[in-house]
Amino acid sequence: MYDLIIIGSGPAGLSAAVYGKRAGLNLLVLEKNPMSGGQVLNTYEVDNYLGMPGMDGFDMGTRFREHADKLGVEFQETTALSLEDMGDSKLVRTDGGELEAKTVILATGAVHALLEVPGEEKLSGRGVSYCATCDGAFFRGKTVAVVGGGDVALEDAIYLARTCEKVYLIHRRDELRGAMVLQEELGSLPNVEILYSHVVEEILGEDAVEGVNLKDCKTGEVSLLPVAGVFVAVGIRPETELVQGLAACDENGYVLAGEDCATDVPGLFAAGDVRRKPIRQIVTAVSDGANAAVSAGAWCR
Repeated sequence: MYDLIIIGSGPAGLSAAVYGKRAGLNLLVLEKNPMSGGQVLNTYEVDNYLGMPGMDGFDMGTRFREHADKLGVEFQETTALSLEDMGDSKLVRTDGGELEAKTVILATGAVHALLEVPGEEKLSGRGVSYCATCDGAFFRGKTVAVVGGGDVALEDAIYLARTCEKVYLIHRRDELRGAMVLQEELGSLPNVEILYSHVVEEILGEDAVEGVNLKDCKTGEVSLLPVAGVFVAVGIRPETELVQGLAACDENGYVLAGEDCATDVPGLFAAGDVRRKPIRQIVTAVSDGANAAVSAGAWCR
């Protein structure tokens, strides 16, 4: 019987592990991937984490894990298959067997929807980004493209227009899906051009993004659009399958939990990108991990 099982070892899970271990909790971290760090491992450079400007994302994820290792945190590379509330404890079924703990922190993160076009994976972190607030500063004075038509895509385009020379918003439909107030703000920006009824066929470049091949959905014509960055904003999905039907989630699948990270299931906490909140950044994930661990420790007492 563990005091705490943390599912996921991105910034939120590792932060929870550090705080939990320092509080004297008997804890275990489950990670399905060969390496800890989560999405930060695929980030070319992180420039907005306090005190670590220009940090390589892979190095940051590695340092987070090393901190937990130094404290003697126990890790197990396994996939959590199900989670059951047993009242005074939680039962976690994994592909390696069953585990039991007084409390569980869900820190499984979220995954960005991909365009799934040639060049996307190769250039991820080298001009292809899924977070304008994370990476926008690297494209100051440059021409970029945002792909999508919902609120996030519009917000990204507005944000990037403040510092980029030119922003193209590429949307496959004839009209945008985002809130009208965002559409009106976007329409007032002189350096934003909306390309309706277009889809990205391929992202071009060797070591960095140099452009995209665009297909006109109506004519089928393919053309080259030179850009230095491509911001993909076609959706994000929280990895909350383990708690669907167990903990309360919103319409998009995010777990409902307050700043203490407590869900409506006693002893179950949610930290990081799985939790409903306005900003999903490394710094907020780390903060969630700390809060969740403190809450779990209080529950164990």
